Amino acid sequence: MPAFPSLRCEWFANPHADILAGIVVALALIPEAIGFSIIAGVDPRVGLYASFSIATIIAFVGGRRAMISAATAAIAVLVLPLIRDHGVDYLLAATILMGVFQVIAGLLRLDLLMQYVLRS
Repeated sequence: MPAFPSLRCEWFANPHADILAGIVVALALIPEAIGFSIIAGVDPRVGLYASFSIATIIAFVGGRRAMISAATAAIAVLVLPLIRDHGVDYLLAATILMGVFQVIAGLLRLDLLMQYVLRS
């Protein structure tokens, strides 16, 4: 476990820049979350709550510097049939299942397969 001074140095090294970056990202994510929730066919409040939850969870359990985690258009289009056929209730279960698959892929080191994907 890292020592407290190293955590303090990492988390509070530049609070002004971090706060400004958080505000900019939050302002950019608001219309994006509303737009993607409309594409997915759910209430825009669901998109805003999900976007806030994603940002808060990633801030504490993972991520890297300059990484923005948010909803994407690809996922919004993929969940549209799920929501249309089964309702919004299944969206939470599908989201958790996607997260479990990502954790398993990380533990199995499947990121090495990305070297076979073309950069273009």
